[in-house]
Amino acid sequence: MIQPVILCGGSGTRLWPLSRKSLPKQFVPLVGKHSLLELTLERVNRFGRDGSHGGTICVGSEEHRFFIKEAMDASGARGTIILEPVARNTAAAMALAALHASPRQLLLFAPADHHIPDVDAFTAMVQGAAPAAASGAIAIFGVTPSFPSTAYGYVEYGDKLADGYSVVRFIEKPNLQAAQELLLTGRVLWNAGIFLCSAETLLAAMDRHAPDILAACCEAMAKSSADGVFVRPAEKDFAACRSESIDYAVMERHENVAVFPFNGAWSDVGSWNAVADMTPPDAAGNRIAGNGLAVEAQTTFIHAPTRRVVALGTKDLLIIDTPDALLVASRSSAEQVKSVVKALEAEQSPEAVVHRKVARPWGWYDSIEVGERFHVKRIHVKSGAALSLQMHHHRAEHWVVVRGTAEVTCGAKTFLLSENQSTFIPLGEVHRLRNPGKTALEMIEIQSGSYLQEDDIVRIEDVYGRVAP
Repeated sequence: MIQPVILCGGSGTRLWPLSRKSLPKQFVPLVGKHSLLELTLERVNRFGRDGSHGGTICVGSEEHRFFIKEAMDASGARGTIILEPVARNTAAAMALAALHASPRQLLLFAPADHHIPDVDAFTAMVQGAAPAAASGAIAIFGVTPSFPSTAYGYVEYGDKLADGYSVVRFIEKPNLQAAQELLLTGRVLWNAGIFLCSAETLLAAMDRHAPDILAACCEAMAKSSADGVFVRPAEKDFAACRSESIDYAVMERHENVAVFPFNGAWSDVGSWNAVADMTPPDAAGNRIAGNGLAVEAQTTFIHAPTRRVVALGTKDLLIIDTPDALLVASRSSAEQVKSVVKALEAEQSPEAVVHRKVARPWGWYDSIEVGERFHVKRIHVKSGAALSLQMHHHRAEHWVVVRGTAEVTCGAKTFLLSENQSTFIPLGEVHRLRNPGKTALEMIEIQSGSYLQEDDIVRIEDVYGRVAP
């Protein structure tokens, strides 16, 4: 039996402006209406669906816990979500999962943000590596290269071992000439970052090659707390852990590693070029996702989920539109998008980190207009969901229901509002908004006051555990 472990960390800055720290690419709908995490969970569900070994383990950040839970619910996955108090890379994340699992359990470690459309081929690859993993090897998976990529790491393989091969060496992302030379050897694969081994095998390898990381994770899990499906390692102990990838910490130094080739379609969706390649081209090589239009253009990619975006006479461009930021880049510069994020962060630009539309466990809000002493939001509350019981020190709020029914608590009163009805929440008044209906609630909120930031929320009660102890 194989237990899936999905690694949900990563900021995905190379897919800015769609992917940002507050909502990284693994949680963003990129393939139709599905996020990469949902697709990953669906892909591994055949290993973890019955829950006989504890189900799927997801490892991610406290900040993104509700995105992970929603994706698990949407995919039908059952299991546990281990919440990292701080990001400490893949070695620590994998150690947390291995410590949580049974020692002899085979664990399939997979990133949350890869796109592998052929589920049957993926399943066959994993099952083919299971005997090697059960015998004590760390099985890794490599993709047969289709071009000399400079964006992927490589694995050079040696002798045949059953369905796999011995690993000669790992090669970090090469330059173009080195990548071309590697492909000419005929003995390399792209490193897919997917691993299969028993929990005890991984922990023994970490004890040998990265004992300090393992010790910190052991302390953090020994003092962990559980809250429903969430497991929270002790923050102080985990924060003391060194940050390092599993490749550097273990794989490049471990002897008993076998690589298994995968010949199906695979992408780590690591750049806008990779996203573009997931969309079929027209006769001129243009790829259009959403509400885009290419006129007399060639090899141009347009991502336009909402408003109309027209490319006229362009060539080899990436055009990525969001409500608050627009990226126009040459396709040859796709790997440099992360430098744009660094520049925006240096300017302390909010667009580097957060979207205009912000997801919340109860739904989302969209900041329509912000000015001096006012802020207009469109608020969407899921059926049965409720905002926290809260108050504000510096602002009052006007609420107008535009769709659905709202249950409003304002001070000592609780009442219902229907479409086209409104209410006023005075400054300092304790209040709550709930959707008692079976359809979504949408309303317009107009804030007014001297300070309108999100940290002016004093939560008194919250069904999502966001009240400070």
